[in-house]
Amino acid sequence: MAQQERARRTRAAIVEAAAAEFARRGYAAASVNTILEGSNATKGAMYFHFQSKEDLARAVLSAALEKYVAITEKWKSSTRHPFDVIHGIIDDIARGFQDDVIVRAEFRLIVEPEFYSEVQNGGGRVWGTAGIELARRAQDMGDLDAEFGPEKFMRVLAASLAGQRYMADLVSDSSNLRALFEESLEIVLYAMATPQWLDHWRTEGWCALDVEGAETASDLTV
Repeated sequence: MAQQERARRTRAAIVEAAAAEFARRGYAAASVNTILEGSNATKGAMYFHFQSKEDLARAVLSAALEKYVAITEKWKSSTRHPFDVIHGIIDDIARGFQDDVIVRAEFRLIVEPEFYSEVQNGGGRVWGTAGIELARRAQDMGDLDAEFGPEKFMRVLAASLAGQRYMADLVSDSSNLRALFEESLEIVLYAMATPQWLDHWRTEGWCALDVEGAETASDLTV
């Protein structure tokens, strides 16, 4: 059991070091030697767990997927208004970009030709699917304009968030990413939410960003 635990820790350290290298330099320029130095693992230990640099990158993508699943699961049972839940989800994602090298690496990897397919299968699909369901609930409640469907709402929102993240990368500053993500959501809602919901939101603002404080279903705006 002790040997298994050591192996698990070694693997986790290699994945973390690989994520740091991929996030910093991208896939093609990433150095296996730098990954080894960052993980304090031997080359033999690395190749025991991973067959290649691509195998390492896919392990990072898998770890990121687990984090996106955890974010959406955290908010899954919230009884807040769907737009408030979307706000909470994207704020957690922004925190991940700021604080978690695994999440940063995933964003860098999926723009590499070797991993284009992961755009459809990775973290974006997980939170995007949840977002579409939440937008559908908002539309059923009369708070998303009938002119716009849930899919269009999420497509425009996801594109805006990706643009904000990309620009933050260009200037090497993710410190205000949470505010930028919130800004994107608010602009999309100004365009697509109903006047009824917008009037309420202008008065009440966003709910506090914690799941525990969620309202009961009877408190939701309808």
